[in-house]
Amino acid sequence: MTRAARLAIVAAVASIAALAIGMIAGGRAFPRIIPGLPDAGAVVRWGLPLSKLLMDASGVITVGLLLMAAALLPNDKGVLGKSAVEYVKASSWAALVWAGAAFLSIVFGVADSMGRTVPQILDRAFLTSYATQTTQGVALTLVVLFGVAIALFSRGAITAGAAAGLLVFAMVTLLPAPLTGHTSSSPNHDLATSSVSLHLLSLALWTGGLGVLALHALRKQPQLDVAAARFSRMALWCYAGVGLSGVFALVARLGAISDLWTSEYGLLAVAKIVAFVLLGYIGYWHRQRTLADLEARKPRAFTRLAGGEMVLMFATIGIAVALSRTPPPEYSVPADRAFELLGFPMPPPLTIGNIFSLWWLDLFFAVVAAVLAGLYGAGVLRLRRRGDKWPWSRTAAWFAGVALLVFCTQSGLARYAKVLFDVHMIEHMTLSMVVPIFLVLGGPVTLALRALKPAARRGDRGPREWITTILHSRFTKVVTHPVVATAIFVASTYALYFTPLFESAMNEHLGHIWMTLHFLLSGCLFFWVIIGVDPGPNRLPYVGRLLMLFVTMPFHAFFGIALMMMGGVIASGWYEQLGRTWGDTLLLTQRDGGAIAWGFGEIPTLIVLLAIAVQWYKDDDRQARRADRRADRTGGKDPELDSYNDYLARLNRADKGE
Repeated sequence: MTRAARLAIVAAVASIAALAIGMIAGGRAFPRIIPGLPDAGAVVRWGLPLSKLLMDASGVITVGLLLMAAALLPNDKGVLGKSAVEYVKASSWAALVWAGAAFLSIVFGVADSMGRTVPQILDRAFLTSYATQTTQGVALTLVVLFGVAIALFSRGAITAGAAAGLLVFAMVTLLPAPLTGHTSSSPNHDLATSSVSLHLLSLALWTGGLGVLALHALRKQPQLDVAAARFSRMALWCYAGVGLSGVFALVARLGAISDLWTSEYGLLAVAKIVAFVLLGYIGYWHRQRTLADLEARKPRAFTRLAGGEMVLMFATIGIAVALSRTPPPEYSVPADRAFELLGFPMPPPLTIGNIFSLWWLDLFFAVVAAVLAGLYGAGVLRLRRRGDKWPWSRTAAWFAGVALLVFCTQSGLARYAKVLFDVHMIEHMTLSMVVPIFLVLGGPVTLALRALKPAARRGDRGPREWITTILHSRFTKVVTHPVVATAIFVASTYALYFTPLFESAMNEHLGHIWMTLHFLLSGCLFFWVIIGVDPGPNRLPYVGRLLMLFVTMPFHAFFGIALMMMGGVIASGWYEQLGRTWGDTLLLTQRDGGAIAWGFGEIPTLIVLLAIAVQWYKDDDRQARRADRRADRTGGKDPELDSYNDYLARLNRADKGE
């Protein structure tokens, strides 16, 4: 038996042992059976968490294999090397196991929910009903379908771009099942959803990447030092993401700090925290000692430590599965339908003071804003340390956009946007038509291309090369075409509000995140085409930019007029459930929202016109200076102008018959 196989067996045993201990500690291994109530039996009781453990582990391994191929191992001008291709093909088998484990989870989930044994529920009607009509069943069905799709597409992937696309697809596949468990029932479900999503993605990249890296070392494959150095830089960010999201996840589920030592759920969480701290210490030891040994061609110390860290990580996954099977401690929450839907009580009547005082943490957009501000600031700082200049106006524009983003998503405006349609429209218009203007004027792509260093290996793709590849990709050429960008910016607004999509998005926190993110991204795409200072595949002349602006803005006015003229209420089911007892009626707030949409376009139009005027003036000034320099090089003569004058002179002589 090879060393890699022995390590895999040890990791599997550790994760199963941790699951068993966690089930026993949480009281789920041997629950009290009440006579007369249905009981699915020990096979289902243990089969469900074991199948979920297999599902989580195979999902993490799939992510790790694709990460290794797409980002950790060098490639040659976008073409994967031999080892990377092997890892992509291995991900096909891991994804197939992932899909099979998800199907087993469906079978055991049906038996557990109905209190029957597996043979008693092996009927297509039972399975179909659970898989299509329950949230957990639908989530597991998506994992089955997506897992099979990853298994099929990864068979022929030979480029880094294809491997990166599959990696993103696999990370998306990780989310549905966990987000329909305790997360969806948490009182603060907005915070729980965002924290669990960040926790899962960070943990999958960290655990999966380390597991495959340890396998790479045991197989004595080439380029281990390069892959280990890249993983070490990424692992630090993953560790921070896991720690931050874990804290917020506990805050969303625990009613008091004492629940950590007075409840089974809290004790399992403490065990997971201890494992997390140990993993951090091992990671620190990696950076201090074993990476230096790798550079000195001494891989044995790294292999031993990475193997031990991998076993501890998979044991942590076992604890996490046991934690998901343990109900969190109950604590009293307001008996309020608005609290159940919003995650916070109905705010008081709207005032300017409440807008600026009732701040609310939206973890997802708080992280987005922090990342945007941090990366941009780091880029500017690197340029200054290198002695290069970066326009202060671009820096000011970028941070103004980030500040507006924070205000729209974290202040009282975000609270009232979920309660009042007119406030929602203010948030929508600001996120789609004001924030993007400042962000695109910041020139983030240009800053990244100047601040990032080229890949150390010729032909390989580092962050700078990935940005260049994306800029020149066919997808970017299509979506940045003026017609496509305009259609996305305008048509999506009509499609959202005049279909059931808006109400569906308001009812689910993930749907609300996607809706808000779409406002921001569609606006950035549209204004990047019009006033963007970054290099792009489709650059309009300034007259074309003005025409695109004046053609698009009236559609927002028409949208506002359509809202004001509607006789029915959009998303009435959502707003009626909230039970708001103050302020205007639903129809009046909707008409006010239409008026806001109708008149709001004047503000961004003025800003964009000023930006185009300044850019046009600077462009003409650059061309004039360029012409002066060319004239100086040619002794005050302009060959093109002289040739044109000679042409006109010949025409004049021909007309005179000379």
